[in-house]
Amino acid sequence: MFSAERDQAHQAGSQAAGAATGEFDAVVVGAGFSGMYMLHRIRDTLGLSARVFEAGDDVGGTWYWNRYPGARCDSESYFYSFSDRLSEDLLQEWTWSERFAAQPEILTYLGHVADRYDLRKDIQFNTRVIGADYDETTGRWAVRTDDGDQVTARFLISAVGCLSTTNLPDFPGRDGFRGDWYHTGAWPHDGVDFTGKRVAVIGTGATAVQAVPEIAEQATRLYVFQRTANFDIAGGNRPMDAEDGKKIKSYYREIWQTTRETGFGFPYDTPGRTARSVSDQERQRIFVEAWERGGFRLGTTFSDLLSDIEANDTAAQFVRARIREQVKDPDVAELLSPRDHPFFTKRPPLENGYYQTFNRENVTLVDVRKAPIQEITATGIRTGDAEYEVDTIVYATGFDAMTGTLFKLGIRGRQGLDLAEKWAEGPRSYLGIATHGFPNLFMITGPQSPSVMSNMPVSIEQHVDWITDCLRHLRSKGLDTIEPLLAAEDDWVDHHNEVGAATLLPMANSWWVGANVPGKPRHIYPYMGGVGTYRRICDEVAARDYDGFGSGSSGSTSSGEFAGVARAKHAAIAAEVAAGVTKPEHAEIAAKVAGSVAAG
Repeated sequence: MFSAERDQAHQAGSQAAGAATGEFDAVVVGAGFSGMYMLHRIRDTLGLSARVFEAGDDVGGTWYWNRYPGARCDSESYFYSFSDRLSEDLLQEWTWSERFAAQPEILTYLGHVADRYDLRKDIQFNTRVIGADYDETTGRWAVRTDDGDQVTARFLISAVGCLSTTNLPDFPGRDGFRGDWYHTGAWPHDGVDFTGKRVAVIGTGATAVQAVPEIAEQATRLYVFQRTANFDIAGGNRPMDAEDGKKIKSYYREIWQTTRETGFGFPYDTPGRTARSVSDQERQRIFVEAWERGGFRLGTTFSDLLSDIEANDTAAQFVRARIREQVKDPDVAELLSPRDHPFFTKRPPLENGYYQTFNRENVTLVDVRKAPIQEITATGIRTGDAEYEVDTIVYATGFDAMTGTLFKLGIRGRQGLDLAEKWAEGPRSYLGIATHGFPNLFMITGPQSPSVMSNMPVSIEQHVDWITDCLRHLRSKGLDTIEPLLAAEDDWVDHHNEVGAATLLPMANSWWVGANVPGKPRHIYPYMGGVGTYRRICDEVAARDYDGFGSGSSGSTSSGEFAGVARAKHAAIAAEVAAGVTKPEHAEIAAKVAGSVAAG
């Protein structure tokens, strides 16, 4: 797909000219996984000029900001990385120390990649984008930053991530608290010492599940304020030794190809069986095996867990039983057991000691559904039935996911249309990667793409590679402008909603549907059709001369047709599934993976 030959002279000249004039071929916002890979493709593969703007003082994205105790990835380390699409040599050289790498190791890895490809020289750190306006007369984006500077670019690419704008509830009295407070998504870089402290953690989502066991080890008293219990799945983290790495690296290429074809971007897929197609005893055996292997495997045991409530309930009952086994106090165990939403309709955190933390004498679970938080006082937290004096408050209250950071960029398209205004009732995109009225704007892992319902590096690479091919296509045709047709966008939004409505996700108040942010439009934000299916749809759209996109030059998109390729491809894939077409090699790779990294 990508040419091995790189026009280094053109690349160097283009970059130098851009730096001198403030005019670039592309501006990329964000320097995490997606921004780094996008810069590499634009600069080193296509030979175009690029400037990356990053708010932090180094690369890392979410792993730069999220440094709270216990922070780690919840995809296995060996496929939470750049794949052979970037470098097979890098895959063989880098060895992970844990099955689920902790934040410091991931940040070190990303720094290593930045060094290896000399990426930092084209990244402007400590800089926030505060506005981006499309100029229809020139066909270029004018991008303004918080230091008063402005540059222009033909293409504007958002690589801001899906979980980068923190959600801080506006509790009465919050600013009057006299102790220290922190949000897990904006943690101090020098860490926090909780020794001898009385600590409150508000929230019980993924960050809290990781942080609570660590904080409990230091704090004199820890109060965990829970509104909604989650179905937390056994993580099964453990150290990785040299033999683990050797086994994995022997079939790394097959692992990565499998991740691109499966539903969630993991090297294991959901089998064609349904939960009630097997006996109760067999289903229990399958659940136990998945639980003991750890990771998200429990959610991929049966094909109907996200579409059939009775099937789903078999998994929900299994998890509740595991909670009761680990938590000694039956009342606390019941409070930790979800009853208000189906399994996997809220993001299921991976836990490594979270449930057992509630057996500690210094840890108290506070039910704020029964008695909500009334206010933050000068000395602590007051709920409907008690007051808790604390020295420190940790807000593990999540993010304004998918759209929060996009809106902060101040993006305005044709005729000054604000992206936040266009999406006031919810996102409208084509393929989750572009939106009508905003030419040459690409959104890596944007809303209405698989994004957060997948192993993120897999989806990031797919989007970056697709964008790269799209830019190459334009150049080969002598064009420089591309934009979704309105009919294609409307059709994708309808299709996205239809696919989401066929799942159980609407039954939960989760950030997947925007329910955690007051006033946010309630929609299913990630595409639920699956990573492999979505990839095939995008590839078909590109192969059919970018069906549904208009293209042209200097801001004009006069040419382009919409033949409904995306929806037709989804229907064809659904027919394959109904006919029982499977890839047996997926099961073979899954078995190898299980043998290499199962919890020890």
